[in-house]
Amino acid sequence: MDPVILFFLLGLAAGLLRSELRLPGAVYDLVSMLLLLAIGMKGGVELARQSLAELLPQTLAVMTMGLLLPAIAYPVLRYAGRFKRADAASIAAHYGSVSVATYAVAAAWFASRDIAFEAHMPLLLAVLEIPAILVGIVLARGLSRDIRLDAVVHEVFLGKGIVLLIGGLLIGWASGPEGIMPLAPLFFDLFKGILALFLLEMGLITAAHFGSLRRHGAFLVLFGVGMPLFASLVGTVFGVVLGFSVGGTAMLATLAASASYIAVPAAMRISVPEANPTLSLAAALGVTFPFNVLAGIPLYHALATKVHVFAGG
Repeated sequence: MDPVILFFLLGLAAGLLRSELRLPGAVYDLVSMLLLLAIGMKGGVELARQSLAELLPQTLAVMTMGLLLPAIAYPVLRYAGRFKRADAASIAAHYGSVSVATYAVAAAWFASRDIAFEAHMPLLLAVLEIPAILVGIVLARGLSRDIRLDAVVHEVFLGKGIVLLIGGLLIGWASGPEGIMPLAPLFFDLFKGILALFLLEMGLITAAHFGSLRRHGAFLVLFGVGMPLFASLVGTVFGVVLGFSVGGTAMLATLAASASYIAVPAAMRISVPEANPTLSLAAALGVTFPFNVLAGIPLYHALATKVHVFAGG
């Protein structure tokens, strides 16, 4: 097992055992910022070698996937799970968006096994945050004048996560491979160490949401595993159709299978304040994140490999 996963398990065990272990808030913020910037800069360096015009069709296709997934999740939550409209829409938005932490773990897992994937994945990671938020708001509110578009647009496009990710992309793209080298020791060489500290705190946060899962029954557990498995199939199909490599297809499947717990909760808090955030975070952090980290990522890679062999045959 990858050592960074063991850090997550350490945090999870410490949280469940009610240990006093905590990562100071300032340290957690710094680690999160370094992680987002490192992902963005690495993608930006690779983007400098490519034509942005060639990436536009793939970007639009992936955004379409981001619109599709919450639209599928919503009726399942609304009618099978019998959630209120606002709660169903909020949970669906979380599962149509993406988890930067899951991407970071997948990138580390792929790198340790020399599995290459498309360099512009950080760009797709960034754009996938947006469509699900918009769909979630429309599902909860309808197309009404009550929607605070200015606040939503500010939260979606100027939230800390998006600014750091896009900012890192632009810095890496503008600097190029040679220009970024002086920063490599901090952002690239120490990436797995930064990720390990981040996952330690994520384990503690995950443990804190287990109580919500006990209170809200088995449905969120089933949905928290079933939706990622279904979404990974959708992501795999999109990856194959778009001509991605096996690694790229597996990474897109991983992005589709992940669930947001940063950008979407902030946007839902502004636009759908009546939705219960505990439900969304309990499913996303209590079930889906640990499932993806412990079992999902290798499963999605195996799926992508099988589908590519089938498609090639």
